[in-house]
Amino acid sequence: MLPVAHIMSKLIMLFSCMFAVPAVVSVVYRDQTLENFLLAAVAGLAIGLFMWAATRRYEAELKPRDGFILVVTLWVGLAATSAMPFMLHDPELSFTDAFFESISALTTNGATVLSSLDSLPPAINFWRHFMQWLGGMGIIVLAVAILPMFGVGGMQIYKAEMPGPMKDAKLAPRIAQAAKSLWLLYCVFTLLCILALKAAGMDWFDALCHGLSTVALGGFSTKDASVGHFDSLSIEMIIAGFTLISGLNYATHFYALRQKSLRPYRADSEAVAVLAVIFGSILMLSAFLWWREIYTFGAALRHVSFNVISIATDSGFASADYAQWPIFVPLWMMFLSCFTASSGSVGGGIKMIRTLILFRQAQRETTQLLHPRAVLPLKVNGRALPNSVAFSVLGFIFVYVMSIIVLTFVMIASGLDFMTSFSAVISCINNTGPGLGQVGPAANYAGLTDFQTWVCALAMLLGRLELFTLLILFTPAFWRK
Repeated sequence: MLPVAHIMSKLIMLFSCMFAVPAVVSVVYRDQTLENFLLAAVAGLAIGLFMWAATRRYEAELKPRDGFILVVTLWVGLAATSAMPFMLHDPELSFTDAFFESISALTTNGATVLSSLDSLPPAINFWRHFMQWLGGMGIIVLAVAILPMFGVGGMQIYKAEMPGPMKDAKLAPRIAQAAKSLWLLYCVFTLLCILALKAAGMDWFDALCHGLSTVALGGFSTKDASVGHFDSLSIEMIIAGFTLISGLNYATHFYALRQKSLRPYRADSEAVAVLAVIFGSILMLSAFLWWREIYTFGAALRHVSFNVISIATDSGFASADYAQWPIFVPLWMMFLSCFTASSGSVGGGIKMIRTLILFRQAQRETTQLLHPRAVLPLKVNGRALPNSVAFSVLGFIFVYVMSIIVLTFVMIASGLDFMTSFSAVISCINNTGPGLGQVGPAANYAGLTDFQTWVCALAMLLGRLELFTLLILFTPAFWRK
């Protein structure tokens, strides 16, 4: 534990330097929040320095199990550190709500307890979006690129944090080079999104904040009405386009740019499945709303396209209050949020690769019943996968479903109605943001009790760390020497 605390101290000090960015925004807009960010930076640096001084004798290479401890404690520690500006700005805001806002930002969830976002000080609003951007590709992956400077290898942490069942695929010979390559691509997409939003009519501040949260699939907005505030088809198309890009595997983007070809997308069965599911759902739901005479087909196509892409990829932006649509539509969208995002993307949920593996495993079992002696390898992208991958996927999906069931019952037992409980858990564990009922797209999570808020925060952390990274800490075998 002490070597982990030593690394934690350095990362907390490094993260505390990030408060300088919103501090600059505060100076530019003169919104009277500069002192809040300076105090938060000083407090973070002091805590990190104290931890470093107390543990500097225990500097050592991390063991595999240390990677899991560091990932979990780092997410919790950074969320607590990030909550300070919110509490300093609004003394009436409880630590529970401030922590919820921070963990929601860092996990790119998009659920919020804050209201009157339109009048929130610019620096505070920017801080929410900046945290989402940092959490988008994963603070841990960023740290992996920097950890070698601290004399610590990063592979254990990378495997503990990166999403998907096939974590050994590498973009570059060294893990730090891979992390830097992904972050460079991430930064380029962010810059392009910001410029496109500015060209579409947003002012620089809104374009900056929405660009950060769009590429991060975060879903935070500077407006209470989210993207619906702008009522602009061009803005919706830009956000939907970059949301779709971030919902695909960044490794596929990397290969496509390196080869200057679309072939990697066509060869990636996961990307093909994601696009087929999303566009097929858009056509089906648009036709359904047109048939129910909610919209004309053109209006249905516009609103359904944006909101389906947003929810399916676990972004969380909304251009309309889709909770008012026939219940089939929002429930289908929530269903898509469970599995549509690609592995290696910024999205959450089961991931499409696991869905494909499970589907092909079911096909193999069915064929095996007809031809018991047949040898049927499990293939993805033309490569045969070992049976252990299929078993790990089955185990993951079982734990995923059981986590949703248990947390939903906990929320119901605390006094919430079923629809709010179920949708809140689904949205938090998939890092989607808005749910239905009391936490729908036209509302937020401020009406929950402290206990319910902590349950949702736990679901966010579970989803962001893909269940096992957190749950393994509660197994006796993990702590045995």
